[in-house]
Amino acid sequence: MRDVDFKVVYEGVMNQIKEGAFLTVRAGDALNTMTIGWATIGIAWRKPVMMVMVRSSRHTFRLIEKAADFTVSVPNGDAKKALAFCGTKSGRDLDKFKACGLKTAPGRNVVSPIIQIPGIHIECRIVYKNPIDPAQLTHDYDPLYPDKDYHTLYFGEIQACYEV
Repeated sequence: MRDVDFKVVYEGVMNQIKEGAFLTVRAGDALNTMTIGWATIGIAWRKPVMMVMVRSSRHTFRLIEKAADFTVSVPNGDAKKALAFCGTKSGRDLDKFKACGLKTAPGRNVVSPIIQIPGIHIECRIVYKNPIDPAQLTHDYDPLYPDKDYHTLYFGEIQACYEV
């Protein structure tokens, strides 16, 4: 495990997130991971922040609403099958970890674990959340929300960023 500066790995992380990364959340005894394809990393409130988006219809939404943190595991190897599975199946219906053979490792600074895969791991403490207000969203994006299940944006102050 090697600490890395998020600014140094930014481009690679953002390129991989377009292909998929794992967002993992623990709330009490409940644990779930899902595939994300949208995120951003930057500076907000003079702090390093990662912003992720979760639709209100997702099982992970119910967990992240109760959680204090989340992790994002960005694979640098072949994780296409697991990413596809975790992006199309719900943790309400099955244990994605067991179904995909995914193992977790404890977060260093947060309660939510990381997915134990080679890649970059980002641990975040939730500092702000905001549901999308459809009245404020351009109508050009209406096709992205045919079921009106709008995202909530979660801003996580980066607590650790490292490579495994």
